[in-house]
Amino acid sequence: MNFLAQALIYLAAAVVCVPIAKRLGMGSVLGYLFAGVLIGPFVMGFIGKEGQDIMHFAEFGVVMMLFLIGLELEPSHFWRLRKSILGLGTMQLGITSVILFLILAASGFSWKASVATALALAMSSTAIALQTVKEKGLSQTVSGQASFSVLLFQDIAVIPILAILPLFAVQGSSISASGHQTFIDQLPGWLQTVSIFVAIGIIYSAGRFLIVPMLRLIAKTQLRELFTASSLFLVVAIAMLMQLVGLSPALGAFLAGVVLANSEYRHELESDLQPFKGLLLGLFFIGVGASINFELIEKQPLLIAGLVVMVMVVKAGVLFFSGKVFRLSTDQNLFYTFALSQVGEFAFVLFSFTGQLQIISTEWMNILMAVTAITMTITPLLLLLNEKVIDPRFGVKEKPGERETDHIDTQHSVIIAGFGHFGSTIGRFLRANGVEATILDNDSDRVELLRKMGFKVYYGDATRLDLLKSAGADDAKIMIAAIDSPEINKELAATVKKHFPGLKLMVRAKSRMDAYEYIEMGLTDIYRESLHTSVKMAVDVLTRMGHRSYTASRQGQKFLQYDEEALLGMASIRHDQKKYILQARENFRMQEELLSQDLKQDLTENDHAWDSEEIRTGINK
Repeated sequence: MNFLAQALIYLAAAVVCVPIAKRLGMGSVLGYLFAGVLIGPFVMGFIGKEGQDIMHFAEFGVVMMLFLIGLELEPSHFWRLRKSILGLGTMQLGITSVILFLILAASGFSWKASVATALALAMSSTAIALQTVKEKGLSQTVSGQASFSVLLFQDIAVIPILAILPLFAVQGSSISASGHQTFIDQLPGWLQTVSIFVAIGIIYSAGRFLIVPMLRLIAKTQLRELFTASSLFLVVAIAMLMQLVGLSPALGAFLAGVVLANSEYRHELESDLQPFKGLLLGLFFIGVGASINFELIEKQPLLIAGLVVMVMVVKAGVLFFSGKVFRLSTDQNLFYTFALSQVGEFAFVLFSFTGQLQIISTEWMNILMAVTAITMTITPLLLLLNEKVIDPRFGVKEKPGERETDHIDTQHSVIIAGFGHFGSTIGRFLRANGVEATILDNDSDRVELLRKMGFKVYYGDATRLDLLKSAGADDAKIMIAAIDSPEINKELAATVKKHFPGLKLMVRAKSRMDAYEYIEMGLTDIYRESLHTSVKMAVDVLTRMGHRSYTASRQGQKFLQYDEEALLGMASIRHDQKKYILQARENFRMQEELLSQDLKQDLTENDHAWDSEEIRTGINK
């Protein structure tokens, strides 16, 4: 089967399976994995061994992901998370490795094989965990930050692990982590270890003194496609160089990303590589699903099932314990535990490396790789189980009725759902003006923090009808929907509109497109979160450019008026791109013309009054 036919099968499987998985609430990762199982050699057989070519291509998605993670790792961000990175990371990797080492050694593995295998099994999947955290909008939660910290520590830890493994090698069996013979393969183990650290130093120096000047030169051409090509070239070149010196390409890319994290081209690199990363990661998950060896599982089902259960139980136990030590609330700790309980993609590299070094046998290498793939496939199912069954019963959300009865003991005319940066600003302003509000938020850690700061905030999912009733929605006058997630906010708006038609609903919109959806729902009080801030900045720019304060402020108010009118007029044609573009151009022209005419009006007396030195002096007195 040629490359195009394989690519067509992979993409078709993704297009069919991923939307179904998302609709069922299982997330895109499980959809990709199921697609891989479906088209793999052991089910429908659409791809066989020749699919390894696409698998190698798809692994490049992991390389890009690690590069982008490195780009996000600014020193200030690393320093802010230093306690969780070093504390949670060390605890998880250290305790898990020790427990697995003892179990493997007691099972008859040699001490070298036990160490190498335990370290590989202790790794979690950066690809699956971070993708899940991103899809669920949990990046800024405590569980999301804890997951990121542990994964980051593991990614960094792989470097010394790869450096140590050659020291365990059987004489004459040395080979690089990439699986290919390199010029350092014939060196003694200790010298290979030294060469790896030298290579890391070279990557660091090249990033500082070669890559940034190259990007600066390319940026001067002002050709977007050339910068995209250079971004891809950079990642491919680093991956290839890492293979040549025996390092994992993904780790090399991660190091390069860290080096470039403070460069002026960081955001440009992120935006250029993000689409490629998403597509290739999807192909990687499909490849993982297709690589599950069902024949091997059929031959030794009890052994493989036992290993899967043993590894995931040990990892989950250590993760939950470490979360308790670092005082994660129960619901946050449950998500953190299930999200990282699988064996990660770096285990494929480490098992392949240890097999080539003859630290473990080929048979065991294949068994452990099957265990790795199975744990990665099970994780999305466990997260779904946690979300639907375990967390509602045993997490912080375990007894919503009791929480409502115990804590929602006062009701006000205003209810605010979502008390992040947007909602808390509204709440503080209202309270400063003598208006109390009933505040709901579904982030348990944020609720606890806000209570310490003096706010009476209630934990709960505001989209639930029983919680809204308990918060007094039947008698309240105004509901403010200010939840961070647009999807959840729309679900709340639909619930309120259906069950509380007399309640005035004022909604937060992330973007113009979100506002259109609210208009289609029949809502009128819509507040785009960036609109007023953007206009306020533009007004300040006009003032600093020499316009009178009154003139600039009046122009800002007029702009808001015209833009709101245009929003209502364009909502009905937003799905017709041609009509939408034509109408948008006409609206922009009319807005500019009206604002220009307004600017020419003779309002110098008012303008002067706003900027009067006497008024300012009087106010200061």
